[in-house]
Amino acid sequence: METQDEKRSFTDYITLALTTFGVGYLPLAPGTWGSMVGVAIYVGIEWFETSLLTSFSASGVAPAEIGAWMHSVNVILFLALCLAGVWASDRSTVLFNHKDPSRVVVDEVMGQLLVFLFIPFTLSWKLILAGFLLFRLFDIWKPYPIDSLQSLPAGIGVCADDLLAGVYGGACLSVIYAVSVSL
Repeated sequence: METQDEKRSFTDYITLALTTFGVGYLPLAPGTWGSMVGVAIYVGIEWFETSLLTSFSASGVAPAEIGAWMHSVNVILFLALCLAGVWASDRSTVLFNHKDPSRVVVDEVMGQLLVFLFIPFTLSWKLILAGFLLFRLFDIWKPYPIDSLQSLPAGIGVCADDLLAGVYGGACLSVIYAVSVSL
């Protein structure tokens, strides 16, 4: 466990900020708080992109073209977050002296954001709530092979199970979305 005497480097503080998002230090259910951060990021991006889409559409640019570029940027930013998150999670296992510290919630943020990449962007509170609940279900339940991924080394082990929980949740959410638009 960390002590007050330890000297932290600038990189250590960046690592702690990225891995905890501040909410990892909350006393109850840090994983749920981390998932809520993921939902807040998703809603913020969707609100920004809706505003951008409205602005560009008014200038005559095709909405499909704008949407395709925005989706590409989102996927690249998500990949960058995953790479940074795995790196920071790896460092945090040393900083917290624990294989999978509960304070580390970047894995929940990544998993939650991954769920929403399976559907078109929406501000439908029903789909957002469903995505949140599905991710939490799979993250807590850990059906095969999610649980076994935690045995992978350091940062990969911290993040891989949540990313697969995000895939499971996203697949279910895409079915819910397809059914909802079909009715």
